[in-house]
Amino acid sequence: MRAAVISALAALSCLAGASAARADAIGDPVNGGKIYDRECARCHMVGPEAKDRIGPALNGIFGRRAAASEGFAYSKSITRMGNDGLTWTLETLDAYVENPKALVSGTRMNYRGLRDAAARGDVLAYLREYSDKPQNIPEAEPTARPSMPALSPEVLALKGDRDWGEYLSAECLTCHKRDGADEGIPGIVQWPEEDFVIAMHAYKQGLRPHPVMQMMAARLSNEEIAALAAYFATID
Repeated sequence: MRAAVISALAALSCLAGASAARADAIGDPVNGGKIYDRECARCHMVGPEAKDRIGPALNGIFGRRAAASEGFAYSKSITRMGNDGLTWTLETLDAYVENPKALVSGTRMNYRGLRDAAARGDVLAYLREYSDKPQNIPEAEPTARPSMPALSPEVLALKGDRDWGEYLSAECLTCHKRDGADEGIPGIVQWPEEDFVIAMHAYKQGLRPHPVMQMMAARLSNEEIAALAAYFATID
């Protein structure tokens, strides 16, 4: 019996060590706290006394559905993404902090993004300290997070053919309004081309969760996405 207990304790110790290793791989929470104070704290509080400010408090953010903090008045765009199933994980938080519009095109968060991957890792390690069970992030969650959506400079540099984009747009316009009206489905006219391309590739790579948009984006080539971006950016 005693041998079994010792064996179990040894196993738990190994698991704890593995968990700590995963935490170390994500980033340095101490440095993350400093970056957070500089980049994020003006709008988002975190910690024992946290409350909503311009943005919601971020206690318990890991594993939480987007737009699910009770009592906070979210934008329509991020509420829609939460309803579609967007959940805050290492991957989605990393993408959102890097470029908020990659995930939520109409977000009210007036932040251009934190481009340095190591700095983002430190911030996420810091935020993880204020989740209920920060050591228990599912093992399937990557500790070395790719930049999402993963796009080469060549893809972002593609110049879309506007006329081809107009031809391709018919299917888009069965749901999205040509006049840009948001009537339960977001408007997509007059988007900057890069924002459109990033959003479509986020659907294509499964980062944005809407299943219909994922299916539609999966059908499109890089050139077709660039063409649609060129067209919708220039609709009068």
